[in-house]
Amino acid sequence: MGKLSRIGLLLSGLIAASHPVSGLAQQTPAASPSSGRQTGVTRDGQKDFDFEIGRWKTSLSRLQHPLTGSTTWVGYEGTTTVRKVWGGRANLVELEVDGAMGHIEALSLRLYDPDSHQWSLSFANSSGGSLGPPSIGAFENGRGEFYDQETLNGRPILVRFVISDITSNTCHFEQAFSADDGKTWEVNWIATDTRID
Repeated sequence: MGKLSRIGLLLSGLIAASHPVSGLAQQTPAASPSSGRQTGVTRDGQKDFDFEIGRWKTSLSRLQHPLTGSTTWVGYEGTTTVRKVWGGRANLVELEVDGAMGHIEALSLRLYDPDSHQWSLSFANSSGGSLGPPSIGAFENGRGEFYDQETLNGRPILVRFVISDITSNTCHFEQAFSADDGKTWEVNWIATDTRID
């Protein structure tokens, strides 16, 4: 599936350690449990992905040709399995889905950096065999945002990966590309996971 599949798994939950992308990633201050206000203390986010540990039914849609004006979406169905590594400071995501455009088998390694209080998400698919560049970011108010810079069809783009609508039994993933330094974004990968066990 190539570059789109590699980037796309970042959404379904999809990490090698790296430095934050300047101007994109930020540290997340802790909210006071009683007031909901910022305390000025950097929040320890190493348990941010604990909600996702387990096995999930994955329904995803992928925009066939991002940043071309295309409106053709392709659907896939399958499973995602997420396991803790290193006592929760890392986790491993395995995605396996099938759809009209074929089979995707991929994994994501997510690592927590206790110094920056950020996660890095790196992806590999079974056809490529190597980890891609990490997306860097953190969770704030129940929403995770992760960013990286890549190249698509010879031009530099920004990639944004968002995890939202998190409950004990469902979560939502979206990936978007920007070719204008983040002024506008085009969503190209949408996944909804529903807990199996």
